Formats: sequence, C-alpha cells, structure tokens
Amino acid sequence: MRTCLFTLAWALGLAGMAQCDRWQQHIRCMIDVDLDVRTHRFQGTEKLVYRNNSPDTLHEVFFHLYFNAFKPGSEMDVRSRTIADPDPRVRDRISGLGPDEVGDLRCAAVTQDGHPTVLEPLGTVLRVRLAKPLKPKATTVLQIRFTGQVPVQIRRSGRDSDEGVAYSMTQWYPKVAVYDDRGWHADPYVGREFYGEWGDYEVAITLDSAYTVAATGVLANAGEIGRGYARLARPQKRSDGKLTWRFKAPRVHDFAWAADPDYVQTTAQVPGGPLLRFFRKDKPELAETWDQLPGYMVRAVEFANRHYGKYPWPEFSFVQGGDGGMEYPMLTLITGGRRLGSLVGTSVHELLHNWYYGVLANDELSYAWLDEGFAEYAGSEVMRELFPSSAKGRVHGKALESYLQLATSGHHEPMTVEADHFLTNYGYSATAYGKGEFFLDQLGAVIGDSTLHRGLRRYFGCCAFKHPRPVDVQRVMEKESGLQLGWYFNEWINTTRTLDYAVKGVVQHGDSTTITLERKGDMLMPADVAVQGTDGGLRWFNIPLSLMLGARAEAPEGMAWTTLRPWPWPDPTYTFTIPVPLSGIQRIELDPMGRLGDSDRSNDGLSVTPGMQGTWGR
Repeated sequence: MRTCLFTLAWALGLAGMAQCDRWQQHIRCMIDVDLDVRTHRFQGTEKLVYRNNSPDTLHEVFFHLYFNAFKPGSEMDVRSRTIADPDPRVRDRISGLGPDEVGDLRCAAVTQDGHPTVLEPLGTVLRVRLAKPLKPKATTVLQIRFTGQVPVQIRRSGRDSDEGVAYSMTQWYPKVAVYDDRGWHADPYVGREFYGEWGDYEVAITLDSAYTVAATGVLANAGEIGRGYARLARPQKRSDGKLTWRFKAPRVHDFAWAADPDYVQTTAQVPGGPLLRFFRKDKPELAETWDQLPGYMVRAVEFANRHYGKYPWPEFSFVQGGDGGMEYPMLTLITGGRRLGSLVGTSVHELLHNWYYGVLANDELSYAWLDEGFAEYAGSEVMRELFPSSAKGRVHGKALESYLQLATSGHHEPMTVEADHFLTNYGYSATAYGKGEFFLDQLGAVIGDSTLHRGLRRYFGCCAFKHPRPVDVQRVMEKESGLQLGWYFNEWINTTRTLDYAVKGVVQHGDSTTITLERKGDMLMPADVAVQGTDGGLRWFNIPLSLMLGARAEAPEGMAWTTLRPWPWPDPTYTFTIPVPLSGIQRIELDPMGRLGDSDRSNDGLSVTPGMQGTWGR
C-alpha cells in the first residue's frame, strides 16, 4: 500500500501542473453488498461522502441505475431494436427477457446527514432531491439502501455468460453522476461509455464461499480469503456458508467485480510496477493461451510505463468474463476462448484503457475518441513491440485505412457527436477507434512523431486524475511543439470536411522548375513534398500551414528536408521553385510517407517524361 500511495502522490503532483486545472467533486464510497447466488438478487448499503468543490449550491444529486437498462422497453432496448445496425450481442434480446432474467436496481431509501430525501426514479437515472442545500466547499453524507437483480449476460454486465462465467458485476450499484462546470451528467444508459467522479472506494462483497472474486482495488482481508491472494491464515466462512471479501480502491471513478466457483488465479510481477493477476475458468482448453498471457502483459506494462506514463496503482487484473473486452479501473473483463493473438491483442487494448479511461478519465460520452482512439494508438505500438515479426507496413497504417473507409461510407459524422447519438454503430466505432487513432497519428505528421510522444507523456503527467478534454490535449501539444494547433483540432474534430491536395503542374524556367500544388478539398493541412531526380537523388520539402505560426522542427523518419514559406490558408494554390531543370526531375510526390487522410491519392504524384516542358494536372 505504501507503493500505491507514493505513486498516487507522484501522479497527483504532476497533475497539479498548468493543464486541466478545473475544479472537480470528490467522493468516498463505502458499499456493503450481499448476493444470493440462488436467486441472483442482491441487497446492499452505500455510504457516500460527497464534497461539493464547485462554486454552485446543489439542491439535488443524480445517480446512475445502470441495471435498469436490461428491461423490456428500456431506452437501451428500444435503441437496439431501431438502429440500422444493432449490436449483435443485444439486438432484440432485452425485449424477450422474463421477470427472473431482467436487470433491476432500486434505492429503497436515501438519507442526507440522517434526514430523508425525495426520490424520483427516471429509468436508469435516479434524482435525489436533497433535504438541505449543499453549499460550495461543504460535505454531506448520503446513506443509501438498495436492492437489485443481476440480469442474464447481454452487454458488459450480467450472469451466466456464453463461456459459463457466473457473474460479471459492472455498473451494478447506485453510482453518483458527475457534476462539473457543464452541470450534471445524468445521461441514461443506452449502450456506450461512462464518466465517473474520482473517489476512494471500500467495498465488502458477501456471497457463497465457493466463489472466487476478482475486483477493482486491493483485497484488504487477503489473509482471511486465500484463493491465490495470500496464504490462508484463518478461514472466515460464516455459518450460512458465505464469505465476505473486502476491497479497497483509492482514487478510482468506478468499481467492478466478477465471481465464479471455477476461477483459477495466477500472478506476474512487473519489475518496478504493478502485480498482475489473471483469473480464468479452470478448463484445459484455456490453459495454453492463458498461461502465455502473463509474459506478454508484463512486457506491455513495461512498454506503456516508458512511453505513455507510469501506471499508478499497485495491481491490475485480467478477468475472464463479460461479452468481449471491457475496461474498468485496475481490472478488465475479457472473453477467454481466444487464440493467442486475439487474447493478447484484446488484453493490450483493455490494459491501455487504464492509462486513458482509468487515469486520465475523460468524459467518454462526449469524447469517446479521446479514450478509445488513444488506447488504439498506444495498443498498435505495444503490439508491434510484442510481435515484431508480424509487422506489416506502418504501425498505424490500418487507422488511416479505417478513416478513409469511414469518410466515403456515408456514415461519417463529426467526432463531437455524443457516443450514444451516432446514427449507426459502425459510424460510432469507426470514429471513436479508427479515426481517433488516425487523428493522433496524423498529428505526428504535423508536429513530428517524437514531439507527439513527448506530448503524450506530458499529457499524462499534467492531466492525470483531471478528466481532460480535447482542448487540454491541444494545449499540451502546442506547448510541446511550439506550434498553433487550433485549426487542426477544430477541423478534424468538429467537421467532416475532405482533405484532397494535388500536384497541379510544373513549369521550367531556365535551369529551375516551378511546382504548383492545389488544395481541391476543404480540409486544411501542411504538406510534405518529395522530388525525385533523374540521378536517383531525393529532395524533401515541408510546407507549413500559415495557421501554425511555425513549422515542424523534426524530420520524418530522420530524413533531411527544406522548410519552405508557409501556405496561406485562404489560397487554394501554392507555388514554389527549386534550382533543378525539369529534365533533371523524375517524379514529384505529395505526402510521400503516406501519413495524411487524403481522399484522392491519384492526383498526389506527377511523373516527368523526357522532353516535357511543362504540364498541368486536373
């Protein structure tokens, strides 16, 4: 625990730097829950110590009741049955659930400092009208009694998954909604993404002693439990055959757990980093791949610590459960029946979420790409490190392909669209994952990849535990590069404009050649140009955009190049002259490294033929 507190203090110290300096609320959450594995029902109490760090007086507090989404007629159910391309895991399954299969979460009573409050259930949201106003800088204590039923496994949460895992307990308790400078984020649970208040959790989970539990945090009574957590000191099974597991999780914004009677646990220690725990069903067919997983994950954490920032908690758990792969603080649920590459790839992606979803923790509903896209970007680099012999093309090349497919699919929407409000699941996924990764990689082409990576580490250090927004990434990258980047963040995030630069033409003037470029699309970008001579030599040119107020200081791939005068952004064409006769040029190529999301590559190059005196493209 000393290591945990020291690392958290380090991260918080960095978080005090200039970026992301906004107030945020703080909670302490103490939960006791008792689950009946025969009926799949649970009852619990929650003590929420809520500090109002805002400048506003609060008259109400909102809670998420996520399990209520798994009822016929819920907004999740209706959305899944009416969207053009429903998630195959959901489709119309919720509409067919019986009374003993639905999810349910209800608050029987909520008191504020001992006084009753007024409750207003709103589906997957609960409005609590406070007994007395909560003034700025004041703290109040909310005591909650709740009951619930675990739904059959459909999406993320539930019981009896396709792989036979008994319980995936995620989004399972009354979770206080975030209140920030934009107000309450009491969004209904329709299908995607989360946003939570930072707090210190203490959770006691009581259930049948035959079950092994994996959870967010550190097991505080490991000596009473055993099961791979510690040598069993003294069994604590109660007379009713149940066992209580007590977890502590400092500085997290959610708490998840899973339980199964057939879990087996293995561990691996990251040198200078966290203890990794692995929980899977005790099945021989899983052993071969899962036994190899710890070695890969140790290397993955070491790589991420060096390149993106240091993981601050003392443990992380990989747990078989859920319906695919889903991240939670200090823990991920992943399906287990995978080939090695799939198992490692999914584990890497979910692990890296704990850098972006876990430590940085942006509002995922508003900026899903800021989490998913960044985790994809880091994941591509980690996978290249783990499987170098399988490498094909540029490390982020698939992200560019994904973006170009999205841009021409008819389902391209701005990245500012709220996660639940994308018109198609494809549009959401391609934007949050593929375009999110591409956005970051293309930024490396603008400011330089080494500068980008320094910026990513700076971003983590400045904004850890601060709920950053896109503007915070922009400011970090501007400080790291010395360039103005508002144009890039504005156009690529807020619009779906098309990028299309072309080589318009060449003309010889004595012993020199004038090259004209054209911006045919509406998107603005700087340009890289390679001129290949007939002698086999290459000349590289970088043309900054005038809005940058500077130029990239780093050569792509370590190549030397010449920086030309900026391209004034209102001008659709740009002309420059090089001291080489036209007869000495073999080919002129825009974006020779293939880094930009140019929608038409056919006009990016021009080959010069013998005897050509000048030519103009389309």
